[in-house]
Amino acid sequence: MNLTLKIWRQKNAKENGEMVDYQIADVSPDMSFLEMLDVLNDELIEKGIEPVAFDHDCREGICGMCSLYINGEAHGPDRGITTCQLHMRKFKDGDTIYIEPFRAKAFPVIKDLVVDRSAFDRVQHAGGFISINTSGNTQDANAIPINKNNADAAFDAATCIGCGACVATCKNSSAMLFVSAKVSQFALLPQGQVEATDRVLNMVKQMDEEGFGNCTNTGACEVECPKGISLENIARMNREFLVASLKG
Repeated sequence: MNLTLKIWRQKNAKENGEMVDYQIADVSPDMSFLEMLDVLNDELIEKGIEPVAFDHDCREGICGMCSLYINGEAHGPDRGITTCQLHMRKFKDGDTIYIEPFRAKAFPVIKDLVVDRSAFDRVQHAGGFISINTSGNTQDANAIPINKNNADAAFDAATCIGCGACVATCKNSSAMLFVSAKVSQFALLPQGQVEATDRVLNMVKQMDEEGFGNCTNTGACEVECPKGISLENIARMNREFLVASLKG
């Protein structure tokens, strides 16, 4: 395939960026999207042009690093995948492909297609964990009976990889789906009950401080989420937040 790529180029966080056109030829439909970008960068380097900066790590759909906004969709036109799992067979010969970074106030651009998603880390640090005494007197988790429905729902929430697709696709740049998944995975398990009140209050507070928008129930986040995190988690987090606020 021969393609036209319109890629966002931005030297650093302080300078303005712009869309730059690139032509790429003989793209195999069996290439992954990131492999296609690798080929483009090889060509740019050979011409003495600075390669396009983009984030990636595992390339197995696990880490969420490869967050790109492709033709107006987080992670591109396929569903239930990350960008590294997107293949060029989803495009046609002669297509023009727009490639941009995830755009949100809380995700400032570092360079080109790379954004700073450390806001998610700070939300996690605010309460997305369980404090355990590891002095040697810990109880085996398998010894605690847990309702299967709750266990399944907790594992479903825990599949969130924190890629930020929910933020990028939301018209309000809301992080509610991400935060609710992190709250839900503990709210549904007995191990998470001890710190449940502080957890949801602190994580929601940090989410607001980072500048994420609020949820208006358009549902775009669930559609674009590569792990299919359900909107039910947002409802659960809202209930947890209400209960915690009344306790406080």
